[in-house]
Amino acid sequence: MEKVRKHMIFTGRVQGVGFRYRASYAAKGLGVTGWVRNNQDGTVEMEAQGSEGQIQKMLQMLQRDSYIRIDQVDIKDLALEEQEHGFHVRGY
Repeated sequence: MEKVRKHMIFTGRVQGVGFRYRASYAAKGLGVTGWVRNNQDGTVEMEAQGSEGQIQKMLQMLQRDSYIRIDQVDIKDLALEEQEHGFHVRGY
């Protein structure tokens, strides 16, 4: 399994709807590492590391949530984080 790391910015109805909780739950269930946080401008920012398939499955799980509405996702590739463990919600 080849790992990749993605930086994502989500716009839409993504704050106040359990987005970070759902992202964390999905990531942990799929074995994806990284983090997620709310931004001041109403977007949600995430870095996720795993296989392309794991990350795509996580995004599909988020899009199926009835409270979350993702209008746009800006995705950039990043270098892998070798020492990362787990998936964390930032901003508490």
